[in-house]
Amino acid sequence: MNKIPKKYEGILFAFVMSVMMALLMSAVLTAVFTGFDSQFFMHWMNGFVHAWPIAFPAIFVIAPLVRKIVAALVAPAMK
Repeated sequence: MNKIPKKYEGILFAFVMSVMMALLMSAVLTAVFTGFDSQFFMHWMNGFVHAWPIAFPAIFVIAPLVRKIVAALVAPAMK
């Protein structure tokens, strides 16, 4: 299997993370607001199509901020 070059790791991370989070969150919000009916899948995909274009670029902005917050909260490793 051909692998994607390491230099694209950040973009691939943002892509995979945004797809998974947008799918999960759009499913949850669709279920909360419309319930599980015969149109659930169509409503879910409609929500995903609107959520993912926001989630993908947001990861590029939010991930560095989250890394800084986590670094400030985590104790340094003991040697």
